[in-house]
Amino acid sequence: MDSDTLTTIGEALAGDQGAFEMLIRTYSRAVFSHAYSVLRQREEAEDVVQETFLKAYKSLRRIREPEKFPQWLFSIARNRARDVLRKRRPLPLPEDAGEIEDPGAEKPDRHLEGEELHQRVHSALSSLPEHHRLAITLRFLDGMDCGRIEETMGLTNGALRGILGRGLGTLRKALKPAMEGS
Repeated sequence: MDSDTLTTIGEALAGDQGAFEMLIRTYSRAVFSHAYSVLRQREEAEDVVQETFLKAYKSLRRIREPEKFPQWLFSIARNRARDVLRKRRPLPLPEDAGEIEDPGAEKPDRHLEGEELHQRVHSALSSLPEHHRLAITLRFLDGMDCGRIEETMGLTNGALRGILGRGLGTLRKALKPAMEGS
């Protein structure tokens, strides 16, 4: 963690609202990615971000070590996202869910192929363990650098590299049939 961020965290802990707003700007995207990686629904993930920062603000005095703020913040987000996931009701199947698509039929346009591949990638990503899914989402979908991910998730460099390697390997295996077919 850089010294500016650590200073900002210290100021926020001392009650500076402007410093806390800076922390919101610094961490909101990563908190959203974390919540979205669990929930897979934008609106619910946005709600979790708001609730996470609200709870963090109300509980700031509990933080004894400013350098552990990112891990603490992400644990709030993770717990809140899991709560939302538990309360989620099963979605009804669409009316055409029983229809079987003819695999030999021509696709109307290339956009559907891209959309189908996008769905397969998200499905494969959803099947990963939470730590793997979060690390891959932060690294490749949000473009966060490894140092920041290590800090955010409370991992060493070696642990993060292992998680990314195993997660990407699992994704490759899951997506191989889809990639061979295109």
